[in-house]
Parts: sequence; structure tokens; C-alpha cells
Amino acid sequence: MNINNYSELDTYVSEMKSYISKEQGKKEKILEQIQQYIELVEQIESDIDLIEKVSVLLQSTSEFARNQAKLQVESLVTNCLQYIFENNAEFEIEIEELYGKPNAEFYVLTKVEESIIKTKPELSRGGGVVDIISLALRIAFLQIYKPTIEGPLILDEPAKHVSEEYIFNVADFLMRSSELFNRQIIMVTHNNHLSSIGTRAYKVYMKGTESQIEEITPN
Repeated sequence: MNINNYSELDTYVSEMKSYISKEQGKKEKILEQIQQYIELVEQIESDIDLIEKVSVLLQSTSEFARNQAKLQVESLVTNCLQYIFENNAEFEIEIEELYGKPNAEFYVLTKVEESIIKTKPELSRGGGVVDIISLALRIAFLQIYKPTIEGPLILDEPAKHVSEEYIFNVADFLMRSSELFNRQIIMVTHNNHLSSIGTRAYKVYMKGTESQIEEITPN
């Protein structure tokens, strides 16, 4: 622009001062916003760091709880196997990550002289072992579950593949478990010895086309 006299110069200087003052205000506002964003980024980074630490802690806690539950289940099932089959068999759970989720595999360990034979339950001494492991696992999971699950343990033909040689031990184990955990057991069975251990027993049979129920006196 052309400045022809002092008055125009004075006006121009005054306008420039006003412009510079406005721009300085904008600058200060932008700097203030930048500082706020810097503080926000620092807070977010701090939160991320805290979340990562909490995540590690939760994973460690979860792994510890899982291992504790694993040990409890292994102990109960091992005691059950050894009590019923009167041997040194041990139950083992192997947990590994599969597609990002924990996966459990069950094994039976049997000591033979200096060697340890590790097999899947279904390959260890036939179906009887599977029946007992299944029974022990149901009891174990029922007892360690939180919150506590109240009510009876309902069994349908437990130990149906266990030989008569060990069926007395199964009956004794069920009675002791009921007393130890203070839990009623309701059982359906065709085995006369198992049916004889109940405090109340009923026989269901067919008469013509109708089911008949008869209360029997346990031995």
C-alpha cells in the first residue's frame, strides 16, 4: 500500500499492531491447545502402560488360579484312581494354548519298575478307568467351582464298565465322598452292590406296559 503522509503511517502502524496482537492471541491459544494435547497424549500413554501392567497381572493371576485348580483336580482324581484300583496310577492334566485358548489333555501315569507309562484314559485298562476318571472329575469340578453349587450329585450308571473286582471300592468311595463333602448322591444303577449302599432305594420295573416302582430295603 502507498503511504502518503504521517497520519496514514500512524493508522497503518496502529492496524498492524492490532493485527499482530490478534495473531499473537491465536498463537497463544494454539500453544495452549498443543500443551493440552501433549498432556492428553502423556495421560493416554500412562493409561496404556497401566493397562498393560494390569493385563500382565491378570494373566499371571489367571495362570496361578488355573494351576491351583489343576493341582486340586489332579490330586482328587489320582486319589480316586489309587483308592479304587489299589495301584500307583496318577492322573495328569496338560494345559496348552490352542487357537489362543487354553486346551486340557488328560493322561494316566502308571509306574512299572523304573519306567513310567503315560497313556490316554481311554487306552488305559479299558472303560473302567474312563468311568472312574469321569466320576472323580464331576466331583472335583463340583467342589472347586465358585460360587459353590448346592444340591445333590446326580449319577447315571456310574462305573458301569468297572469290573466286579473293584465295584466294592467304588461303592465305598461314593459313600465316603458323600460324607466328606456333605452332599447327597442320587444314583441310577443296575449294579446290585451300588444300589445296596443307599439310605433309600427304589426298584423300577416293567409290568405289562407300565413302569412300577417298589421301595427296597438296602442291606
